Amino acid sequence: MTRHLVVAGAGIGGLAASLAATRAGWQVRVLEQAASLSEVGAGIQLGPNATRVLRDFGLLDAMAARAAHPQRLVARDAACGRELASLPLGPAFDRRYGAPYLTVHRADLQATLLQAVREAGVDLQTGARVQDLQLAQGRVRLRRSAASALEADAAVGADGLWSALRQWLLGDGPPRASDHVAWRALLPMQDVPAPFRAPEVHAWLGPRLHAVSYPVRAGEALNLVCVIEQSTSGDRAGWDDPAASAGPDLARLRLGGPLRELLECVPAWGMWVLHDRPPLAGPAGMARGPLALLGDAAHPMRPYLAQGAAMALEDAHVLGRLLATQLPVEQAFARYAQARWARCARVQRRSLRNGVIFHAAGPLRLARDASLRLLGARLMDLPWLYGEAPTSTLVRPEPHPRSP
Repeated sequence: MTRHLVVAGAGIGGLAASLAATRAGWQVRVLEQAASLSEVGAGIQLGPNATRVLRDFGLLDAMAARAAHPQRLVARDAACGRELASLPLGPAFDRRYGAPYLTVHRADLQATLLQAVREAGVDLQTGARVQDLQLAQGRVRLRRSAASALEADAAVGADGLWSALRQWLLGDGPPRASDHVAWRALLPMQDVPAPFRAPEVHAWLGPRLHAVSYPVRAGEALNLVCVIEQSTSGDRAGWDDPAASAGPDLARLRLGGPLRELLECVPAWGMWVLHDRPPLAGPAGMARGPLALLGDAAHPMRPYLAQGAAMALEDAHVLGRLLATQLPVEQAFARYAQARWARCARVQRRSLRNGVIFHAAGPLRLARDASLRLLGARLMDLPWLYGEAPTSTLVRPEPHPRSP
């Protein structure tokens, strides 16, 4: 008997979850509050733990054709540009972890997932905001804006940082705003200084700031993000602030060398204030009954480990594996939450810690730089993160007994 799932949100996590659930035999409907799916966001890094999921979905080749393939991850001093340490990527790294390290534009990943979702026959509705959710007789009833209510056997909240389904499940209010402001830009590769055209990920570390740059779109563009600790005012909830196009105040930042040259050649900037939530404390933060949360709706994190999209893909992969069983949906969702919460909490905690380390000043900065120079790749490589398959903590569930 066909089971019905409603997914709130058509971002990376929502599309991946709907694809996984469809392939698990569920009939899926996706509700996206935006009137259309447009190119928003910036570049993202996909480590081997994320690209293995794409391979399992049959999408790695398509994504790799639209991605860049960096050969090194390099940590540098933001003030002078001196190299502190590097981690070789490329073929050796691919062989060690069984999948490549890619850098992509978020819109390209979303488009690849969207095509797969449409080919799978998922019902995707835009301009459909979930306004209310009720549980009745083991089913989920959702009321949409400007539309009649619909019922399903289960629902997944993949509606992002400001998730409405999270509030129904946990009621814990809005995410917390930080004093970390991300300035971003996407530049045609021919317009950037020559040192930045190499197929590398650069992380520039300085007091109360850091910057990251890397190629995207098969090397045709450079993604640049500069995170600065600064005070803000007004509406801090938006993804982007068009009034901030003039960019950060470079005069007050202690930057020199190549990084300052790169920042000065950016014609227009986007800006957003980073928000997050405390790390997950247990599986109850990810599922209850026939409702599960996924991605930023469940475990938003600072971008200092480059794992936001990867965790959403891992969530979707595990969820799909459990939805393919004959378990009752409440049990499948409980096992999903149990399998995922600790790993996601670890990534959240590590991301917060990295923010402190990246922005260090004084003695902590000196200790950080000395450690990077001494240990180099050993500090930058993350076998616990890149090497673990998303289903490695998934206890193989026993099939639900069928009626004779």
